[in-house]
Amino acid sequence: MTMPRSTTHTSFSTWPPLVGFLAGGCLLLAASTAQAEIYQYIDAKGTISLTNVPSDTRYRRVDIVPNRLHPMISERELEPTISRFSRQHQLHPALIRAVIKAESDFDPHAVSRAGAVGLMQLMPQTAVRLEVRDLYDPEDNIGGGTKYLRQLLDRFRGNLPLALAAYNAGEHVVDRYRTLPPIDETRQYVRKVLRYYRTFLMRDLAATSHVIAPPEAAAPPLSLGLSASPVQ
Repeated sequence: MTMPRSTTHTSFSTWPPLVGFLAGGCLLLAASTAQAEIYQYIDAKGTISLTNVPSDTRYRRVDIVPNRLHPMISERELEPTISRFSRQHQLHPALIRAVIKAESDFDPHAVSRAGAVGLMQLMPQTAVRLEVRDLYDPEDNIGGGTKYLRQLLDRFRGNLPLALAAYNAGEHVVDRYRTLPPIDETRQYVRKVLRYYRTFLMRDLAATSHVIAPPEAAAPPLSLGLSASPVQ
């Protein structure tokens, strides 16, 4: 006789409880992995629902086995998607790769402590605005992240450091300071993306003998100092 499978649904309105739940209960859950798997769904408000019987295709399995690394996606696998959105939003592919590298290191299941999700670490609220349906889907995530980066570059008149700062800290923070915010994490983030951007550009140059970039996505100067013009 087959016993009916139990169903458990739990919702969290903030991320820290979820992290604590997964970390603290990891040993108990790991022992019963063979009997049940845990799935999560993040709604537009950032609320997380957990279940062992997903009733919606938007649920994604949560890795509850200690020390297991999420599968990464290689740059080569992502190249067709990156190239397509690069052309659509007029951004150099190297810039998109640089943001992905800095944000998630090519892990499509990456989730930050603040609740940003996926390859380009989109917040659920931002994803709704960008019409991203599945934050964990590489194509949806890259499409939304590239669109957002294009919007920020347009908003800040092609000033790449300011656009990257807004991507990290929010456009309203950059508007408030009218220059790069005096936030260490944000400034380090901008430096990191610019460094990766230059690395990818040089690699593309070596592979193709030429690099064509739109003016707003041109290679950053050799100096990685963060002097950026004030917002006009």
